[in-house]
Order: sequence, then C-alpha cells, then structure tokens
Amino acid sequence: MLPPMERMSIEGAWSFTPRIHSDIRGDFLECFRAEELREAVGHTMELAQVNCSVSRRGVVRGVHFADVPPGQAKYVTCVSGAVLDVVVDVRVGSPTFGAWEGLVLDDVSRRAVYVAEGLGHGFVALSERATVLYLCSQPYAPRREHGVHPLDPGIGIDWRIDGEAILSEKDAAAPTLGQALDSGILPRYQPS
Repeated sequence: MLPPMERMSIEGAWSFTPRIHSDIRGDFLECFRAEELREAVGHTMELAQVNCSVSRRGVVRGVHFADVPPGQAKYVTCVSGAVLDVVVDVRVGSPTFGAWEGLVLDDVSRRAVYVAEGLGHGFVALSERATVLYLCSQPYAPRREHGVHPLDPGIGIDWRIDGEAILSEKDAAAPTLGQALDSGILPRYQPS
C-alpha cells in the first residue's frame, strides 16, 4: 500500500512522498502510479510529454501556465539535487487567487507534486545542480503557454536564494500577475 497523496493549500495541487525501500544495493521507490493519482484527484492524467531540466543553483524556471482548456497538468519530481517547487493560483475567481505554496523536492525524500490545469508552476534550484522531471498531460504548445513574473512582489514568493535569481529572457519579460489579469490571459477558476 502506497502512502496517500496529500492536498496542498491550493485546490488542485497535491504532494506525494513515496515509501523508499533501501538495502545494500541502494534505493527503490514507486514515484508515480496512475491509480493513486486518480483516487486522489478524481480523474486520470493522460501522459503526453515528459520534460527534463537541469539547472544550476539560483536558476528560477517559471511561473508558467497554459490556456484552459486544455491546460497542462504536471507531475513534478526532482531526481537529482534539490529544488523549491512552487504552485501559484493564477485562476481568476479562485478563493486562493494570487496565493502560492512551495515544497522542497529532492533526491532524498523523492517527494513529487501534482499541479492541475490552470495553476501556475515554477521552481528554483537550491543545490549546485538539480535535475527535475515533469510528466505533462499536454505537449508544449507555444501559443497556449504563458507566464507571470516569478519575482512579482504582488505574489511575493520567497525563493530561498541568496543573491540574484537567474531567469530566462522570457521569464524576465513576463507580466506581473496584475498585468496578466488586466490582459485577460489568466485561466478562470472552475470549482471541482
């Protein structure tokens, strides 16, 4: 029996910390089981793409989200190193609109995070190098992809880094949450 998935403070975000079986050879764990996810969130996650990113300390990736429908759900885990993984509620009309929650994902706990369609997602590398895998329900589609500035003081994410965050040009040019709201690109909240 696997440990249950745990609800996070933002509706549609769940965390999972697997049981790790260790012996003289090393470790073994089940990091994803579709049935466990379905029981927790009430539906399956179709796998359309698997992404892998390798980042150096201080690199912030995100906060990204996709047009809904179809949106893009993600199941994220850090296979090497450590990251602070952040979920941001960017859904207009949500009771937690603008709120964020962060969890450390690392190669010790092997914790994973499920991020539902319509939520914003990002992470920062806390270790010298961090490798993150994320299973995606939809393939990358540039015209449907959006972001909000990860350093937006209106959201106020504590990225837990010393010095300056390292951002891509796209993320550095992303609008604030308020600007994204004014432009109409944010998804709408659909209560479950």
